Amino acid sequence: MTVRVQMVRFALVGVINTGTYYACYLFLLNRLPYVVSHVLAFLLSMTGSFFLNSRFTYRIRPTWRKFLLFPLTNAANFVITTTGVYLLVDVLHFSSRYAPLITAAAAVPITFVVSRTILTRPDRGGGERDEDTADDQEKRDSGLRPHSAGL
Repeated sequence: MTVRVQMVRFALVGVINTGTYYACYLFLLNRLPYVVSHVLAFLLSMTGSFFLNSRFTYRIRPTWRKFLLFPLTNAANFVITTTGVYLLVDVLHFSSRYAPLITAAAAVPITFVVSRTILTRPDRGGGERDEDTADDQEKRDSGLRPHSAGL
């Protein structure tokens, strides 16, 4: 699968993830302060993002190791969006309903690069290995030898 295809799939997952985040954020905003709502909605949507990106974007098997590393893919996103939400709401007096949507766009390219690096790297040392990608399985089924990632 090409990087271009992965980028398109990543963007689709991002749209779904943003919708999930925003729905959770609005639901929680009725009950909690906006920063707490943002953090909880972010954590819930990040979990969904891990599974969608593993299976759909990169076609890899989710592992505990990658699940535990996945928050690193969102660290920059979290800092950018949290700082952005605070600045837009408290400093620039934007609506707390729309501030997260504005800040989300700035973090997307960084998140793609880091997620691709972490999720496509083979697990090492723990005896656990990634299952073949769907493309590799199709090649094996057709009698072709799958390529080795990272070579």
